[in-house]
Amino acid sequence: MRTRMPRYTALAAGLTLAAALTAPAAAAPTPPAGPAAATAAPDGRTVTAEAFTGPDAEGRRVRVPVAAPGHRKGVSGRTAPGDVTGDGAVGRLAVTGPTADRLDVVIVGDGYTADQQDAFHAAAAAKWAAISAIEPYRSYRGLFNVWTVDAVSHDSGISGDPDTGTVRDTALGSYFWCADTERLVCTDLDKVAAYAAKAPAADLVVVVANSAKYGGAGYYGLEAEGYPFDGVSTLSSDNAASSLIAAHEIGHSVGQLHDEYAYDSYGTWTGGETDGPNSTVRTADQLLADRAKWYRWLGADDPAGGTVGTYEGGDYYPHGLYRPTATSIMRALSSTEFNLPGREAMIAGFYRKANGLSSDLPTGSTVRRSTRITVAPAALTGLAAPELRWYLDGAEVGAVRGRTSVVPAALGVRPDGRTHRLTAVSVDRTAAVRDPQIRDLATDTLTWRVTGTP
Repeated sequence: MRTRMPRYTALAAGLTLAAALTAPAAAAPTPPAGPAAATAAPDGRTVTAEAFTGPDAEGRRVRVPVAAPGHRKGVSGRTAPGDVTGDGAVGRLAVTGPTADRLDVVIVGDGYTADQQDAFHAAAAAKWAAISAIEPYRSYRGLFNVWTVDAVSHDSGISGDPDTGTVRDTALGSYFWCADTERLVCTDLDKVAAYAAKAPAADLVVVVANSAKYGGAGYYGLEAEGYPFDGVSTLSSDNAASSLIAAHEIGHSVGQLHDEYAYDSYGTWTGGETDGPNSTVRTADQLLADRAKWYRWLGADDPAGGTVGTYEGGDYYPHGLYRPTATSIMRALSSTEFNLPGREAMIAGFYRKANGLSSDLPTGSTVRRSTRITVAPAALTGLAAPELRWYLDGAEVGAVRGRTSVVPAALGVRPDGRTHRLTAVSVDRTAAVRDPQIRDLATDTLTWRVTGTP
């Protein structure tokens, strides 16, 4: 069985893999900060967040406080869940398998009072439905567990809605006008972590703010800041376009995708190759000659429009770096599609965090020839094409291909006193993956020892 990496180290290992899939890479370009400095937080800590100033806007980076600024903290002083009845309650929105074998998303609400928790649950379901309607999320929903955590706020709604003079006392301290950017919704990351910890082992966190005003934010790289999850997305509950912010941000955290937009002020990139699967210094001819990055997709019709090639401008630089397509969800939220190299990177990320094959019977254990062995393939659809095969002592038993339950004796294990090796292998043969190293990631193996004791 491909062992799932500990959650706290999965990001670092994933970055190592991304580098292995490309030529030696220089450090990624430093994300540009916006013109506004972060408003001082009580403890002075800041992190980088991505803001989208409108539903069709390209993103921009700003430094924001880790904690909510003092004047927005409200009056309750609550710093951890459980202060009021129902606070911190965990719900199962879409649980598809064991936590150890899934990518776990935790959705926490902010600005919902005790009697508005049903509204939060409805908003969480709607937002996950919108995110997971986008490929490749849609086809790979079976690799996700989605949990909700109730955060009970004193006030309904969040600060900054409708204007900067509006201050509300909420469980997570979320607010518009973060870093002087109206549509940037920041939150108190320490409070988010306290609530998310109530659910099983969060890989990603989504904060749904009780507001109809367009807005949100994306934090990622948080494991490097000491948090047990890499990404947090904030978004407005009752604005349909805000769901795309989370879809984009998960592209960073899970797919390790770089931004594909550029700033004129950044001029020309003069560094070496970047580590982004959707960013390169090479032209199309050079990608093909070097068999690098997305060369396997060159010329393919792309779901984001046009064909895959090398389009100048990306990773914040208008010159010297290339992206795979004219547009995609990683360039602007006016696009609702990942391009083909982006889809492949996302699928790789799904399988870095999750397994497509599970079993209640511990692998590596010794079982009798009469023991029934049952496996549970993840429920994958659409783009996904999982194939299940069984191998006895290294040779495939073709008669049981696709079966999820077998008995070793029926496969040919005789009462000969020997120990045999039985292996179940699930391979996702999706056409959305062309890189053989990513295909290896999409392969899961479970193995047991079978004794031929009579």
